[in-house]
Amino acid sequence: MVVTLTSFGNGHNAAHDVDVVVAGGGPVGLMLACELRLGGASVLVLERLTEIDQTVKAGSLAVPAVEALYRRGRLPEVLEEQQRMREYFQAFARQRQAGPPPPTPQTPSTPQASAPPPPPRFAGHFAGLFLDAALVDGTDPDFADRGPAASGAMITQQAVETLLGRRAAELGVEVRRGVEVTGFEADDEGVTVTAADDRIRAGWLVGCDGGRSLVRRQAGFDFPGTGPEITGHQAIVEMTGTEALRTGWNRTESGVYVFGPAPGRILTVEFDGPPEDRDTPVTAAELQASLRHVSGADVTITAVYSATRYTDNARQATSYRRGRVLLAGDAAHVHSPFGGQGLNLGLGDAMNLGWKLAAVAGGRAPERLLDSYTAERHPIGAWVLDWSRAQVALMRPEPGARALGGVVRDLMATVAGTTYFVKRISGLWQRYDLGGGHELAGRSAPDLPLADGTRLADHLHDGRGLLLDLAGDPELRALAQGWAGRVLLVTASCPDRPKLSALLVRPDGYVAWAADPDAGLDGLAASLATWFGPPDAALGPPGAGPSGVSSASR
Repeated sequence: MVVTLTSFGNGHNAAHDVDVVVAGGGPVGLMLACELRLGGASVLVLERLTEIDQTVKAGSLAVPAVEALYRRGRLPEVLEEQQRMREYFQAFARQRQAGPPPPTPQTPSTPQASAPPPPPRFAGHFAGLFLDAALVDGTDPDFADRGPAASGAMITQQAVETLLGRRAAELGVEVRRGVEVTGFEADDEGVTVTAADDRIRAGWLVGCDGGRSLVRRQAGFDFPGTGPEITGHQAIVEMTGTEALRTGWNRTESGVYVFGPAPGRILTVEFDGPPEDRDTPVTAAELQASLRHVSGADVTITAVYSATRYTDNARQATSYRRGRVLLAGDAAHVHSPFGGQGLNLGLGDAMNLGWKLAAVAGGRAPERLLDSYTAERHPIGAWVLDWSRAQVALMRPEPGARALGGVVRDLMATVAGTTYFVKRISGLWQRYDLGGGHELAGRSAPDLPLADGTRLADHLHDGRGLLLDLAGDPELRALAQGWAGRVLLVTASCPDRPKLSALLVRPDGYVAWAADPDAGLDGLAASLATWFGPPDAALGPPGAGPSGVSSASR
């Protein structure tokens, strides 16, 4: 049976049932599908699960991921979910603070102990060592002009998946749940995907099907790395005996455990090798034994609502593309969950790949544009693997790790050290090597406040590139005519940045080219051609002006 979709994007190949099949409908697959659809590609998502997996997973988004959602107009939904998370955490904190009744007040003649100092403002953690927000150097240039997405967001992975599922439906993406990709055959012209009794002919296949990706294995991607050495558990449970547990991250002679910040949430790490069987269901007895072993507390787990095992297996595909098959998210890289980087890394992959693959599938850009996907995302994935490995090394219950922890604590007690860690954890350091001499080239675009009350991100909602003219340059406007429909030209003013005259921002929000006043337009035409294909003034969208340029004057 061949599935034929009725809604096609620009440039759809009639020999294909769909431009792109995405294997896996988790947050990364859905994010990718939304980006592909915004770029005009037809897309089919195949997800083996019938419902969203409720297993406890990621609980926060770093700045680049929040910026991506913000630039697509989804920030209000993110903030609404974050408020729910805060209320959930606050309920747990109140429950713990209630505790046993306070001791009888001392008599006036007894010396009074001084009140404990207030806890530091939380700015993230590295291997369970917490950072104090008061020590962050807010004048660091990487913190400038981040806009409403500057602080990241607390939001569960399930909430992100729900949000993206709604957006995919709004965009007309077909998502088939309970349908698993079981195989495929790729050739120079496309991919034939087998799912249940269907055979679907697509131009491209993207594996977003997790760490044990069938797509990665069948396509023959190399997946080197380091094997597992730890056994970790994460769960939401009901239990008694919690009075003996300390909240937060705790190191012991037997490993590491975490209690909170949500009711019943526990995490354990044992350093005596990987689990014998990762596939059997996690039981209350297994969780209880692990928590007792690591914490020394006589807890009793009476119910398990969500539980998972994990290890520190760290591997990465050497390339994210083999012909017509690509990888994103955990299919491309796996690592331990320490630091909460996995979901953020995968969403960044999707944001980077979506607009490029849509342009290639639609015939608006050559296939070599896809080479930049691995070139840009692979180094960030490699960094995340090493960041994860370093945290495992630091958490080990051995003298060398404890000594190293003391050095790291000393660094964290300085402004420079805290700022370094916060920038790394939050993703503010990320930059692509796009060439060009301007300091903004390759960086996430500053969320410039424009004179009309809008911000730069407001002009990226439709997934096109943005050419922001801050100097009213007629030569720039004339040059932009060749990329009408693919690049939105906005003439604006930004009093906060008088030394910036123009910006070319890719659909993923990264600066491809920038210029200061009197610098001219050198490199702009080449940058437009590199990222948006050759010029063609006939490609203006409906409603474009007489010149064919889609523009807005601000």
